[in-house]
Amino acid sequence: MDEIARVWGDGDDISEGLRVFEKSVPDLDEDAVTIAVEAARHAIKRAEVDPKRIGAIYAGSESHPYAVKPTGTIVGQAVCTSSSYTAADFEFACKAGTAAIQACLGLVTSNLIDLGLAIGSDVSQGAPGDMLEYTAAAGGAAYLIGSKDLAAEIEGFYSFTTDTPDFWRREACLIRSMAEDLPASRPISSM
Repeated sequence: MDEIARVWGDGDDISEGLRVFEKSVPDLDEDAVTIAVEAARHAIKRAEVDPKRIGAIYAGSESHPYAVKPTGTIVGQAVCTSSSYTAADFEFACKAGTAAIQACLGLVTSNLIDLGLAIGSDVSQGAPGDMLEYTAAAGGAAYLIGSKDLAAEIEGFYSFTTDTPDFWRREACLIRSMAEDLPASRPISSM
């Protein structure tokens, strides 16, 4: 944290003011996908399950690196599941991983799948110099959702959902900035 403050000239007391003293930072070859794969591998190894039993892989993130390629399919390939599973990526700020758990739980309790793999993984999306650079970090967790040999039981859940404004993707900010630099549009004259 001190290094970020030094680079941006924010002073030595920023960590104390934010009450944030350290954070995880992805290496150059890490992103939400690599973090999701590692979390999934760890969950499968720890639970000692055959990955071919997984019937759904849902990956929640606000920092999926691909525009259209799902993180869930990359995870499935990496952990050696069969090709007989459903996969989807969830986006919902800090709730995407929770939504993945809820979706897996629904499929398991409906007896439509044996196991679901719910993942939450992210890397910081804060722009350089933004306050998010101090508080947003990187990390991931993966949970196998099933109905047998449980470590914990989900007895129920409640969701509180609002349409809360958040920040724009960096690409969107760049596009808006470029659009502002374009000359004003002219009406098209009729023939």
